[in-house]
Amino acid sequence: MKQTSKTRSADFFPYGRLHQAFKQAWRIAVLALGVILLPGAAPASETQLIVMLGDSLTAGYGLAQQNSLPAKLQARLQADGLDVRIVNAGVSGDTTSGGLARLDWALAEPPSHVIVALGGNDGLRAIDPALTADNLDRIITDLKSRGIAVLLAGMRAPPNLGRDYATEFDRIYPRLSAKHGIALYPFLLDGVAASADLNQSDGIHPNADGVDIIVERLSPYVIRLLQKN
Repeated sequence: MKQTSKTRSADFFPYGRLHQAFKQAWRIAVLALGVILLPGAAPASETQLIVMLGDSLTAGYGLAQQNSLPAKLQARLQADGLDVRIVNAGVSGDTTSGGLARLDWALAEPPSHVIVALGGNDGLRAIDPALTADNLDRIITDLKSRGIAVLLAGMRAPPNLGRDYATEFDRIYPRLSAKHGIALYPFLLDGVAASADLNQSDGIHPNADGVDIIVERLSPYVIRLLQKN
């Protein structure tokens, strides 16, 4: 059979086969990129944002900013290899009512996790524990409705307010933890309260060494929260 120039050209330059091979390679490349760049897919490493909502104990009253609890806790978690950033949403003198009122502001940059560390000033002012409990309940409910994981940091009533008040106040935190199914760090000042060497001259606010103790004891709870959620 007589070969046409078209047939001879195809014999020496198999364009059709090369074209099909190229198309197949392109499909594979697109699929591979889709795995990496598919909209909505999580990036390989994404910083987890934690907001610490609290009062002067969170704000770092009397301390350089780098010695505040959120700053030192962030440094500790990062040293442990966790990609986190902690926003200091502490306001000195704040009560649970104040924390509830400014919640939207504190969450302006939506976090993945929130540490709620309020209630100390409620106790110092002998605020009705029922009101404290209701404020914290509303804060936690709001956070959960936004899909934010919560760690509740407990507080204890000052000893000078009597046994009845202390009993009612101290059970706020375990009750809320059980009600909402959230993690509880029982007492924010554990290992630090009433220790002169670990507090500033007012006997209330931790010094830098006191903050280190809090970070040492609190960080495992935060790590578990991050790993769980």
